[in-house]
Amino acid sequence: MKTLYITIVITFILSVLGAIAADSMIGGPISIVGSFVELRYSLNPGIAWGIRLPGGVQEMLILLALVAVGSMAIQARNRLSYISFGCIIGGGLANIIDRLRDGYVTDFVSIGSFPIFNVADSFVSIGVGMLLVEALLLKRGKGIPYP
Repeated sequence: MKTLYITIVITFILSVLGAIAADSMIGGPISIVGSFVELRYSLNPGIAWGIRLPGGVQEMLILLALVAVGSMAIQARNRLSYISFGCIIGGGLANIIDRLRDGYVTDFVSIGSFPIFNVADSFVSIGVGMLLVEALLLKRGKGIPYP
């Protein structure tokens, strides 16, 4: 469980710092690899990919998802699961804090035609990806050793 808590704290801090830096440093687009990869400041009032739901529904779904992930994290039995759930929870909490600050989530990473995202979104996606890898390994019988 210690690994879970450490991962939550690290991903939360890095995600919040990323949003604060974007709020204060990014005015116009900053090219990284031409126009394909840019830092592009954007305020997202919705959830994933800017999808907006009616008032109250969006917040309730975010809260329910966080509770569900938290309860699954408590039942995790290996380090990979703890790190995976820690990334999801830390990134999710950071997006919630960002939304509470000004009503929006600060997005700033633009890659091609993919929707603009942020550090917290990256941690959530990495956590989900790691859980998928773990599930595939377990399905193939390779198993993940317990801590």
